[in-house]
Amino acid sequence: MAVTTPRKLDAQTLRQDFPIFGHPIHGKPLSYLDSASSSQKPRQVLDAMRTFYETSYANVHRGVYDLAERATAGFEASREKVRALINAPSTAEVIFTRNVTQGLNLVAYAWGLDNLGPGDVAVVTELEHHANFVPWQQIAKRTGAEFRVIGIDDAGELRLDGLDAIAQAGQIKVVAANLVSNTLGTINPIDRLTAWAHEQGAIMVVDAAQAVPHRRVDVQALGCDFLGFTSHKLCGPTGAGALYGRRELLERMSPFEMGGEMIRKVSIEETTWNDLPYKFEAGTPAFVEAYGMGVAIDYITEVGIEAIEEYEHELVGLVLDRLAELPWVTVYGPPAGRRAGIVSFNVDDVHPHDVAQILDSEGVCVRASHHCTQPLMRRLGITATARASFYLYSIPEEIDRLIGGLHKVRKVFA
Repeated sequence: MAVTTPRKLDAQTLRQDFPIFGHPIHGKPLSYLDSASSSQKPRQVLDAMRTFYETSYANVHRGVYDLAERATAGFEASREKVRALINAPSTAEVIFTRNVTQGLNLVAYAWGLDNLGPGDVAVVTELEHHANFVPWQQIAKRTGAEFRVIGIDDAGELRLDGLDAIAQAGQIKVVAANLVSNTLGTINPIDRLTAWAHEQGAIMVVDAAQAVPHRRVDVQALGCDFLGFTSHKLCGPTGAGALYGRRELLERMSPFEMGGEMIRKVSIEETTWNDLPYKFEAGTPAFVEAYGMGVAIDYITEVGIEAIEEYEHELVGLVLDRLAELPWVTVYGPPAGRRAGIVSFNVDDVHPHDVAQILDSEGVCVRASHHCTQPLMRRLGITATARASFYLYSIPEEIDRLIGGLHKVRKVFA
């Protein structure tokens, strides 16, 4: 039996693929620690999109001439790459969206408005990004359904012991949760939540924006009914994302948007819809961006999804150890073994925006905000945090610069 050696990630070499790291910030090396917000782009993606515009640009699905057929082939090839990345059963279940927010709203409106009503319950978690929280809150209000939240413990992990109490509120119809928290990096037990949701007769909707770029995601293994992610967090361009949906649910749902491409036949009397997935792709799509997303999927697949996850786990362990040496820094979230490469923290008596500005003067980019998770901020008793997040191009030296920058913050605001 052949023994295969796990692939190791060489971040120093990979950084050479990213032109932005050749451009200093304030005369200092760029330390980009905000990949949870948006990732940097490798030359392979940038060059491929430029070549597409120069050699293969024409509207997709509309022309029978060679240029249009080449553009359509590139667009649909990316759909297959998305399908393979998340192990969806069919490309018919892969809908191109503008981003994960649009995908989650698609489910909330196209499924939620027709399936929720008085006596029903929509369930989300206290860890949710607003994109997977607010749509269900608002749909519940419009339909008369109840809206319930799964709370977290002091370590930032879901309190699944509260599920029975939530089930008493009515007929649970939908459970929506992220696979990885964009604020705390908490890795949620989606397989367990899915099993519970299905026991209640509910569907499971997963926000995988922070998961798909960093770890192996298999929609069939998770058993979820919908799962969305976005291109710009996995080394691809903005303006493209994908939503996986179970075919039988998509077939029964009404279109989310209407216009060109998503119709089969229009008359004065009635309109009928196109086949999946085009039923949910109204108008000219961002097909060059979708093509670029496919190239980005090729890139991270070649690097190795498992290698990315292992490397980020090493980095987050390192940064948590270093931050633990600073008694004036408060870190939020679970231990390294139960979180992805995201670390939120605060410096005593210093606003996160001030922390981020001082770090910027050292060339270190971190996010400072509520991270579109205001219910979570209230649970933690704060209004905002600074957040450092890592990806395949992050290097240990950037952690050194982060720690050095925090010492400068402490000195400036002493």
